[in-house]
Amino acid sequence: AATPVRTRERRSSRAVRPPKPNQTALLLDTIEAHACCVCVSRLLETDSKSLRSVNGSRRNSVSSLVSSSSASSNLSHLEEDSWILWGRIVNEWEDFRKKNEKQLKDLVRKGIPHHFRAIVWQLLCDAQNMPIKDQYSELLKMTSPCEKLIRRDIARTYPEHDFFKEDSLGQEVLFNVMKAYSLVDREVGYCQGSAFIVGLLLMQMPEEEAFCVFVKLMQDYRLRELFKPSMAELGLCMYQFECMIQELLPDLHIHFQAQSFHTSMYASSWFLTIFLTSFPLSVATRIFDIFMLEGLEIVFRVGLAILQMNQAELIQLDMEGMLQYFQRVIPHQLESGPDKVILAAYNVKYNAKKMKKLEKEYTTIKTKEMEEQVEIKRLRTENRLLKQRIDTLEKGQVTRAQEAEETYLVMRELATVRQQSEEATAQLALAQSTIRDLQQRPLLESILQLERELVQARLKEAESQCALKEMQDKILDIEKRNTSLPDDTNVVRLQEELIAVKLREAEAVLGLKELRQQVRDLEEHWQRHLARTAGRWKDNPRKNAVSELQDELMSVRLREAEAQAELRETRQRMMELETQNQIHSNQLRRAEQEVRGFQERVTMLTAQNKGLHVQLQEIKRKQAEIECKNKEEVMAVRLREADNIAAMAELQQQISELEIQKEEGKVQGQLNNTDSSQYIRDLKDQIAELKHEVKNPPEFIFLPAKQPLQGRM
Repeated sequence: AATPVRTRERRSSRAVRPPKPNQTALLLDTIEAHACCVCVSRLLETDSKSLRSVNGSRRNSVSSLVSSSSASSNLSHLEEDSWILWGRIVNEWEDFRKKNEKQLKDLVRKGIPHHFRAIVWQLLCDAQNMPIKDQYSELLKMTSPCEKLIRRDIARTYPEHDFFKEDSLGQEVLFNVMKAYSLVDREVGYCQGSAFIVGLLLMQMPEEEAFCVFVKLMQDYRLRELFKPSMAELGLCMYQFECMIQELLPDLHIHFQAQSFHTSMYASSWFLTIFLTSFPLSVATRIFDIFMLEGLEIVFRVGLAILQMNQAELIQLDMEGMLQYFQRVIPHQLESGPDKVILAAYNVKYNAKKMKKLEKEYTTIKTKEMEEQVEIKRLRTENRLLKQRIDTLEKGQVTRAQEAEETYLVMRELATVRQQSEEATAQLALAQSTIRDLQQRPLLESILQLERELVQARLKEAESQCALKEMQDKILDIEKRNTSLPDDTNVVRLQEELIAVKLREAEAVLGLKELRQQVRDLEEHWQRHLARTAGRWKDNPRKNAVSELQDELMSVRLREAEAQAELRETRQRMMELETQNQIHSNQLRRAEQEVRGFQERVTMLTAQNKGLHVQLQEIKRKQAEIECKNKEEVMAVRLREADNIAAMAELQQQISELEIQKEEGKVQGQLNNTDSSQYIRDLKDQIAELKHEVKNPPEFIFLPAKQPLQGRM
């Protein structure tokens, strides 16, 4: 018996060291573990009495998970018995798990011995002989896109643990495992929080085995869905956990709601790290033992047990106080050991069917939210496209208005040019006829004609100057009235007067152009006439008179030309004012159109906003109705449960009374020597019927806490 003890001591000294990545060392560890298991099995064969005592002690301790009242001498004996029992379990794993599933569950809840933990975890999750283990070395040679993130978070993983100190072997093997998994599952890659689980595995086993166990946990224990980028599974767990709090701890749930203390603020790390970042490492390791066997159910149970144990204190705190309580007080409470919280966890009511129902409800809610988000996105897209279309139409209208305005100006200039061309052609024809007439007339008639034209030119000059002064006076008068009378009626009247003045100005410009053309024609004709008659005028005594008349005529024509130039400038100014007025009118009209368009858009968007608000109110109303229906259903289920429990108690009492009657009947029959067999058979039939009713009550809802009682019946 001394040899297995020395083997355990040697293995205990080896277990506290960090696992080495050397394949030879791993093989030696495996051989030594198997040798230890063989020694333990031989010890079991030689000491059957000790085994029977262990089995008897196990049967007596089924109802309690941990025994804390044994003496120190018995503690070492129990530890040795635990070693023997776990060695037999590991050697006969498949048969033991199939035949003694309940016993295995009780043993795991009590805690797996530290030196058996690595191999038992691998057996529980079926991570031995995985094909991916052979790919591990090849994965380490590859490059992962998550390496920078992993390096950054490694220093934050168990910073106070000696195995994971800075630049230690623990940090290196942790980096290797996280990098290898990020290459195997590229959808998940690396998520902060998973390193704590891998770190716990590396404290128990080498990195290749830890990698295989972590892959199994991600695939078969819902951790992969928890660590996906969307974290949809975490939202489901938060919803289920909050519903359980609402049902089992309604006062605490109301307090959380009043303080806006959401479940994710304290419970998200519980599910993501299996309490490794919230509880002391020894407590979290015990909970992880149970997690390897039962999955996330233990997280729900332990979380509710923690809330039940601290409900009175939490109700007295505000949000910040509750955060501090979860971070400091609760971990300090658990430093004494995990037995109390694990015992409380298995007193929590946990209904797997109800959890499935909550999962369906959460899926339905999320589906509706996704549909609403898609509808809102579609409406926003349509609104954006509509705005773009409106902007395009407005730009098109502005562009067409500018093009129409430019076309109008071009057509107007073209008409003016055409008119000027026609007038020039007519004046040219008139000048040519005048030249022909002058050439045919004698000299005296020409002089008389020139004198008459001079008189007419002076008269026209005087009339033009008078007309110019009148127009200037009118322009000044219009400008004064425009500044003094800015109302709409005066503006319309001023516009009409401006149009009339512009028309007269246009007529004056045309007349001025005709006069200037006539002057040019007369000058040209006079110069040609002088050239032809230069020889004849040398000896003419009337040369001086003709020269004076010619000079006077030229001066008159020059003054007339100046007057016409001033008149033309005035008319040009009037034309510019008219053009500016039209441009301002067009701009005002376009601004009014834009204002109307904006008003229509505001009306439309207001209507859409009202519609969305109505939809939101309808959704809130439906949600309130659903909550009311759920509360009514929960109350109905609780009433039926209470009725069934009462009925079950009555049936048990009747069974007890019938058994007492049966015993009395047997005794009385023996005393009186009478035939009471028929009476006893009737009592047995009644007892069998009542037991059948107890086992199969109508509409009975079995709770997990009631199952042990049912098994004993």
